Amino acid sequence: MDKVELNNVNAEDEKVSKNFIEQIVEKDLADGLNGGRIQTRFPPEPNGYLHIGHAKAICMDFGIARNYGGTCNLRFDDTNPVKEDTEYVDSIQEDIKWLGFQWNNIYYASDYFDKLYELAIRFIKEGKAYVDEQSAEEIAAQKGTPTQPGTNSPFRDRPIEENLELFEKMNRGEIEDGRMVLRAKIDMAHSNMHFRDPIMYRIITTHPHHRTGTKWKVYPMYDFAHGQSDYFEGVTHSLCTLEFEVHRPLYDYFLDQFATPDYRPKQREFNRLNITYTVMSKRKMLALVKEGLVRGWDDPRMPTICGLRRRGYTPESIRNFINRIGYTKYEALNDVSLLEASIREDLKPKAYRVCAVMDPIRLVIDNYTGDGEMVQIENNPEDENAGMRDVRFGRELWIERGDFREEADKNFFRLSPGGREVRLKGGYIIQAVGCEKDAEGNVTTVHATYDPESKSGTEGGNRKVKSTINWVECQTALDAEVRFYDRLFTEENPAAYEGDFREILNPESLKIVSDAKVEAFLGNAKKGDKFQFLKTGYFNTDDDTVPGKLVFNLTVSLKEQKK
Repeated sequence: MDKVELNNVNAEDEKVSKNFIEQIVEKDLADGLNGGRIQTRFPPEPNGYLHIGHAKAICMDFGIARNYGGTCNLRFDDTNPVKEDTEYVDSIQEDIKWLGFQWNNIYYASDYFDKLYELAIRFIKEGKAYVDEQSAEEIAAQKGTPTQPGTNSPFRDRPIEENLELFEKMNRGEIEDGRMVLRAKIDMAHSNMHFRDPIMYRIITTHPHHRTGTKWKVYPMYDFAHGQSDYFEGVTHSLCTLEFEVHRPLYDYFLDQFATPDYRPKQREFNRLNITYTVMSKRKMLALVKEGLVRGWDDPRMPTICGLRRRGYTPESIRNFINRIGYTKYEALNDVSLLEASIREDLKPKAYRVCAVMDPIRLVIDNYTGDGEMVQIENNPEDENAGMRDVRFGRELWIERGDFREEADKNFFRLSPGGREVRLKGGYIIQAVGCEKDAEGNVTTVHATYDPESKSGTEGGNRKVKSTINWVECQTALDAEVRFYDRLFTEENPAAYEGDFREILNPESLKIVSDAKVEAFLGNAKKGDKFQFLKTGYFNTDDDTVPGKLVFNLTVSLKEQKK
């Protein structure tokens, strides 16, 4: 797959440029298709949580309706009770709203079960469908290949009355699951394999439907239910991803059998969203969750909408990312760094800058004799209205272990004995004078002296030094757990990996710092609040945060990760 590069386009260019779907819609409007009416739908199957690939479809479906004065409905494709659940129905609605969209109406494919069943009866009566008693394996073997025609089922010419009777028995629950199916009678030699007598209905009696209970014992297949549901609902533009392009002739064929000439849904396809180091397969994501390889559907390493939300991604950043990569007729593998760039750009002008120390050692300023004082730190230098905040400063501070070396070369500009000066963020200039160690030789405490005339914001605070380090005052510091997330897979394109995808899971995808020290300002942090930890990255307050326990997730580092 080709990678999509980030285009350097300005906002005006993005507004004017039309993707090919928009161009199709504008031509249809100009031609007066369906009376110039625009109606789309987002049709998820409620068998799992939405992921960022769905977000691309959501932006398209809802965006077309919004931009052209139409309507977009949410329609759950609930035709398989074995896999569906109200839990997914609820989560899908929550995710769509969070992304910033609102449907006009909620529908379900099950709303049309009666009409679909009546249509199936009509097909049988017109000699266009028959009940097949072969096994799934036998039916598959009869299909042939793209270069060889299939062979007819021995039940293909079953009498119409017998087909009607058997189909009704199927729906009364008198036939066991898998024993019979209803197939369309089209052409077993057709060049499009989907036309080779596709299955229209199968029997499912083992699982009650989440809405209709046990009323139905037969359920329509996607290819039979989808286009007809579009028609019953009044959809004008049925927008799908590219894998459904080969299904489009069958979509049109079924409509040809009953649709009136005054109205016709139109299916068009665009490329799916594929991202490096990520899998979009529901089957694989379900395995990750069920096998405990991640911490649930909302694990911040997952590409689910709820996982991205928990990690700290914003609706704006996801929409901007999708707008940048665009919609084409060609599959592509998009670099995850483009998604990461979108959240950096979104958070940079919004997130407060705070001090947090991940690997703390104690700093004692030997010549500081006061009881402590307040210093001021900018909340966000990108926002002139964000102001400053008071931060407690004192004699004993926490600093990063990596900001001190007992012996350092000329290229190390942070704390080291020998006269090198370093500024404490928003505070004073200090010099290291020595350190204390534990029995294993690890530094536990750094001793320093400070220049009392060098406080930031004062006349003497303008003196320049080569390095500024972060700190947290010991008495007011808060303990925090900080979770650092990396790519979930080690292969750039895990979907193409030929072995077991579990073999390429990144063992370093989650690292937890359990004893971080953060400034007191974060004591009021609420779930979902976002901050920039100075010199580290952007962080989101995790759902696990409770009074007395702060938990933060790394959303994205400050700089693009090197491959």
